[in-house]
Amino acid sequence: MTKERKPFLLRIDPATMAALRGWAMTGTNQRQLEIDGISKRYGQTVAVQDLTFEIHAGELFGFVGRNGAGKTTTMRIALGVLAPDAGMVRWPGVPLTFEARRRIGYMPEERGLYPKMRVAEQLAYLGELHGMTGTDAREAALQWLVRFGLADRRDAELQTLSLGNQQRVQLAAALVFGPDVLVLDEPFAGLDPVAVDVMASVLRERAEAGVPVIFSSHELELVERLCDRVGIIDHGRMVACGTVTELRAGGRERRWIDVPAASTDWEIGVPGVHLLQIDGSRRLFELDPGVDDQALLRAALATGPVREFERVEPTLGEIFRTVIEEAAA
Repeated sequence: MTKERKPFLLRIDPATMAALRGWAMTGTNQRQLEIDGISKRYGQTVAVQDLTFEIHAGELFGFVGRNGAGKTTTMRIALGVLAPDAGMVRWPGVPLTFEARRRIGYMPEERGLYPKMRVAEQLAYLGELHGMTGTDAREAALQWLVRFGLADRRDAELQTLSLGNQQRVQLAAALVFGPDVLVLDEPFAGLDPVAVDVMASVLRERAEAGVPVIFSSHELELVERLCDRVGIIDHGRMVACGTVTELRAGGRERRWIDVPAASTDWEIGVPGVHLLQIDGSRRLFELDPGVDDQALLRAALATGPVREFERVEPTLGEIFRTVIEEAAA
């Protein structure tokens, strides 16, 4: 007589089940770090207010704003160091868990390594804290020290290194365990141009490997050159977000015009046009939204031959100032 088989029941706790659902959904669109409606107050001070954005897989996201705008608070919440008063952080597609936090490489603005610990030993120790074996952690530590040009300082105490080299070690600490997400607060501060290029290439490589990367920086020229998208935060709110091209599309257009024979006030009859700069016979104009640049060209041609009529793309720095001024208006 055949024994009746009882069904096998696998019991999974709710947190694990949520993570499994997230992994099952994982694809290019799901492997993103999501900041969903987070808010944070310190007493009467609003640090972050209803902030929502995401960093996609394989994307370099530049996070910019004035001092005190809420960048560091947002990053600490994204990592799980701070708990938001409202809102949620998801990765990948599920609320951030302790295990997920262990897979995030974090570089704080206030450097947090041990000053009297030897460099390679410290990196290996941090790798082991993130679940690596001792052998793998030591190998990864040496690889990153070679990459950042610090192999000859592997046995030096951290405090004996220059501030720029300490910065490189701090980034190596965020990378040593092969994180799934990178959250970096002012990673380029204090670096020389060679170190900036090395760090930029490393971040681009991590993004190309599918890692979402978010970093804050006041180096707007670098952000413009390096990032796929940029978020501008002011007083705890996201006031603009998109590619640099998208951010430019919302701004005012500018034109250089060179009319050698023109009088000094030929543009006065064109409404919505503002003179920004004079360089010999060349003039830089800013146009109000909706102004036809051909009207400006016709006014210039009425005074004589036009040697130059060129559109000028605003830099990220100029976009930033415009966005902040409009947000304050």
